[in-house]
Amino acid sequence: MPANREVSEWLDAYTNPMAPVVRKVRAVILDADPRIGECIKWKSPTFVFRGNLASFQPRITRHACLMFHTGAHIPGVYPSLEGTGGATRYMRFTSLADVDRLAHELRAIVRAWCDLRAEARSSGRTRMPPQGPQYATVP
Repeated sequence: MPANREVSEWLDAYTNPMAPVVRKVRAVILDADPRIGECIKWKSPTFVFRGNLASFQPRITRHACLMFHTGAHIPGVYPSLEGTGGATRYMRFTSLADVDRLAHELRAIVRAWCDLRAEARSSGRTRMPPQGPQYATVP
């Protein structure tokens, strides 16, 4: 999906030392699936498709942190998603090389989210399904 002008302007003004990493993560996400979009919510770039997928945590300066709002419900097993609660998961990127290393997994997460939300829409479900071991792992 094409980059959102408002998000591009936000990034142009973003002075965090992790800004290059955030830009690269953004590019990976937008390239992962044509259904994913972006906007500014909660004063941060947020990725969306029929709901909020993830937002950057803009005040963190030691790494780029991407918060997956309902990451526990994304089908699949993703070794780089951190967190154990019932909803939120986090993915951290410490460098541009780290983004390259994790790009495959991040793309798989975005595609799984879009597929899940498209399926929920077509089946009339409005709630996220529970997480479970029946979901496949990332290849």
